[in-house]
Amino acid sequence: MSQIALPLSRGLPTDPASIVLGEANAHVAEALANPGRWPFGTAILFGPPRSGKSLFARWFAASGKGTAIDRAASLDETELFHRWNRAQESGEPLLLVADREGWDIALPDLASRLGAALHLRIGPPDDAMVGALIESHAARLGLALGDGAITYLVPRTARDFAGIERLVETIDRLTLERKAPATLGIWRDALDAVQGPEQARLL
Repeated sequence: MSQIALPLSRGLPTDPASIVLGEANAHVAEALANPGRWPFGTAILFGPPRSGKSLFARWFAASGKGTAIDRAASLDETELFHRWNRAQESGEPLLLVADREGWDIALPDLASRLGAALHLRIGPPDDAMVGALIESHAARLGLALGDGAITYLVPRTARDFAGIERLVETIDRLTLERKAPATLGIWRDALDAVQGPEQARLL
C-alpha cells in the first residue's frame, strides 16, 4: 500500500496531505498522471463520499497537469459547457469531479461531450486498503490504535470510506472521553456505535 504526496500550494493547509492508494483507486492515479491519453482531454472522476475525489482533484491541479472542477454536477450547465470549450481551445486537460456517475444533464451538447470523456470510478476498498486507511486516519488524529487493532478491525469494518473515517474518529473520541488507551473494548464499542451491534451485523 502506498500514498501520493500532494504538492499543496501555500493557500492550502501546511500539513502534507496524502491519498492512500489501493486496488480501488490506483487506476485513477495512473490516469491522472497521463492526461494526454484522455479522449478530448477530459476525464470525469466518480466515487463514494470521503473516497478522496477532492484530494485527487487538488493533486491534479497543483501538479500543473490541467484544470480540475470539483462538484461539477452542481455548476450551471451553460457555464460548465463554456469551461469545457475553453479547455478545448487552450488544449489544457480538464478533470471534473462528481459524486455519482451519469448525473442528469439537460443540455444536449454538454451531455454528448461528457459522455465521450474518460470515466474514472473509485471502487470499494479491499482489506489491505481498509487497514491502510485506518492507519492513515489514526496518524492524522495522533491516535495510537494499540497492538492488534488492524487485525481486529479490518475484517469487521464495512467497506465504506466515510464509515472508516467515522470509525477512527469514534475510537479517538472514546479514548478521550474515557481517558483510556485504545484497546479491545474501545474498538468494539466504536464498531457498535458506527455500524450497529456485532450480532446485528452478522445477521
